[in-house]
Amino acid sequence: MGSQFPTTVCELAVPLTAADAVIDASTVQAATVHPANRQLPLPSWTAATRPGRIAVIGDTGCEVPTTGAVQDCANHQTGWPFPRVAASAATVTRPDLVIHVGDYLYREDPSRENDKAANPGCTQSTESASWACVVADFFRPAESLLATAPIALTRGNHEDCNMTQLGGAGGAWFRYLADELRSNGTCSLYSPVAPIRAGTLNLVSVDSSFADPNDNGSTAQAGIYTRQFNALNQDTQQHSGDYFLFTHKPLWMVKSAGTLPTNVEWLTHVLDAAVAGTSRQALADRVRLVMSGHVHLYQMLDFGTHRPPQLTVGSSGGPLDSGPDDSKVVGKMIGTPQQAVHQSITQEQTPGGLGIFGYADLRDVGGTWTLAFRDAGGTVLGKTCALSGGLAAKAFVCQ
Repeated sequence: MGSQFPTTVCELAVPLTAADAVIDASTVQAATVHPANRQLPLPSWTAATRPGRIAVIGDTGCEVPTTGAVQDCANHQTGWPFPRVAASAATVTRPDLVIHVGDYLYREDPSRENDKAANPGCTQSTESASWACVVADFFRPAESLLATAPIALTRGNHEDCNMTQLGGAGGAWFRYLADELRSNGTCSLYSPVAPIRAGTLNLVSVDSSFADPNDNGSTAQAGIYTRQFNALNQDTQQHSGDYFLFTHKPLWMVKSAGTLPTNVEWLTHVLDAAVAGTSRQALADRVRLVMSGHVHLYQMLDFGTHRPPQLTVGSSGGPLDSGPDDSKVVGKMIGTPQQAVHQSITQEQTPGGLGIFGYADLRDVGGTWTLAFRDAGGTVLGKTCALSGGLAAKAFVCQ
C-alpha cells in the first residue's frame, strides 16, 4: 500500500482451547514487533466462564493537530501519560481483557511533535496516519498492555475517513485495528455491529465514530444507529450472559450542569434517539453497562432504572477536558424518555474542573461487577462501586 502502509498484515483465528501463541521470529520482517517478546496473550476464560479483570482505556493518542496547541508527547508523566497508564493497567490491574473505547491516532501533523527522535517514519506532515505513526501513537506506548491480555477495540472519531475514503487515519483503522481488516486501504463511515464472545460475557462494539460529526446535537443519523441497536437487542435473544455495549461516543454522558433544572449538556443525542427508535424503545434488559470515550474525562453515571449505567473513559492519554460539578448533575433529566440522573461520579482535580488521567478497573467479584477508577500510576481514586444484580433498576452501589 505504498509509503503509508509499507507492511504485510496477517490475521489468524486462535481457538479458545489453544494453550500458547507466539510469533515465529523467523517469519518477522519488520524492524520492531509489538509486543516485542512476540508472545501473544490468550484468553484466560473458557466458554463457560468470563474475564475476571477488565481494564478499560480510551482516547489514548498524543494530540498533534495541524493548528493549535500541541501535547507534550515526550513527557510521559504529565504531558502524555498513556505509556504510563498502559504499564499501570498491565502491572496493577493485571487484566484478563482490555477494552479500548476509541481514538488512537492523534498525530495529524507529525512535523509539530516533540518526540521525533523516537518515531522514524512519523516526523513529517505527509506521514500522518502512516504505519510508523500507528506504532508511535498506539502499538509502542501500549506494548506492555498488549503483552498482558487480549484487547477488544472500537473505532473513534479520530480514525475518520478522508474525502477520498482511501488511506488516512480511517484507512489505517481498517488496515490494522478493525474487526474485519482490509487490504486495499479503503475507509467506510459506518461498520456493522461486532459481537465479541468473552466466554459468558458478551461485548458488542457499535461504530459511533461518525455519529453527529460536528457534536452539535443533530439527530439526522438516528435511523442508521437504530438499525445497529436493533441488531444488538436481537443478539441478546440468542445468547445468555451479561452484555456490555462499547462505543466511542457516549449515549448519556453529562459534560456540564448548572443550578437550573434545564441547565445540562449531555452527549450524544443521535445515539439516544436511535435507542428510543428501536423496537423495544430501549436497550435490551441484559445490557448491563454502556462504555464510551470521546469526552476526555472519566465519569460513571446511572439512573436506577432499566437504562444501563453510562461509563465514560476518555482519560487515558489525550489532553483532558473540564467536567461538571457532580452535585449539579444528580437529578438532571436527560435521555429519551427523560430520566433523572441517580448518581454521577466524575474524576476531576476540583469539582467542575479539569479531569484526571487514568483508566477504569472492572472486576468480577463473586459474580458481581465492581468498578474503580485508577490514575496513571495505578492508584484507586474515589469510591469503588458494585453493579446491582437487578435488571429493572440498574445502578452502582458505591463506597
